[in-house]
Amino acid sequence: MTEPEPESEHERPQAPQAAGLGTLAQLLGTVVAPTSLLTALLYFFGWNYTYWLFHEFGVNATVLGFSTVDYLINSQQVLFVPLTAAALITLVALWAHAALRARIAAGAQSRLLRHAVPAMMLTGVILMLAGVASVFTRTALNRYLAAAPLCLAAGVLLLAYTRRLRSEPAGGRPALSAITEWAVVFTLVAISLFWAAADYAAAAGTTRARGLAARLQYQPSAVLYSQNSLNLTVPGVRETRCGGDDKAAYRYRYDGLKLIVHSADQYVFLPAKWNVTDGVAVLLPRSPALRVEFLRADRATALTAAC
Repeated sequence: MTEPEPESEHERPQAPQAAGLGTLAQLLGTVVAPTSLLTALLYFFGWNYTYWLFHEFGVNATVLGFSTVDYLINSQQVLFVPLTAAALITLVALWAHAALRARIAAGAQSRLLRHAVPAMMLTGVILMLAGVASVFTRTALNRYLAAAPLCLAAGVLLLAYTRRLRSEPAGGRPALSAITEWAVVFTLVAISLFWAAADYAAAAGTTRARGLAARLQYQPSAVLYSQNSLNLTVPGVRETRCGGDDKAAYRYRYDGLKLIVHSADQYVFLPAKWNVTDGVAVLLPRSPALRVEFLRADRATALTAAC
């Protein structure tokens, strides 16, 4: 009597959790296009980064009229570090998973389930509870950049992974239950990542603003000409009336300014000696009534008292 051939790995029925994850991935791919999800994340990251950058200078970025493209470009300026870190962590996790599967295949399954899996579950519970606690109250994790959301995401993923290692045999639980479980895991991890992205973007924007302020004296100087007096009473900014000809196109000059950015319809200037204590930002609409010239920072002192 011929013995039946063992089933290949591809012929074995999938565990409900693995099948549930695959079904959920197909549903998400159908409902949410990957490019749309990536664009939304980049926009969210860029908006937070831009908001906190200008917040450091006392400017509400929402009045500057930045476009979606502006936010997407701003997000890419600081995404290299978190994306590199995420890629490395994912790679290490995949290698660890492959090593674990190799040990299980070599017959170490019972020992792993007896020692490693409970330790991973306990770690996951601690991380998840610490992250959840940080949602409702201020904890020690809130003092560190993105620590709370990353703990929540790591805890949920560890619990889901150990659940899969100890998954029931095929047919042991309904497919809908597995899909629902993975949907909840996906939601919690997605919320945690958006939370971490917001924290990192805020820190990156604030750090960028402080670096810009520290190097402000080396930035090109802006000389602003205006048809009418702007009545700028900003420390370090000097108003000069350009001669006595009332028919001159630009009758007033302002120096001692640095142009930080110009958006679709706004200029943002800072005084050359801006500081966080009493510094003032100047917002002016783009208009034919204004003209801006630029000088190297070391030539700004050569401006004469007359136009």
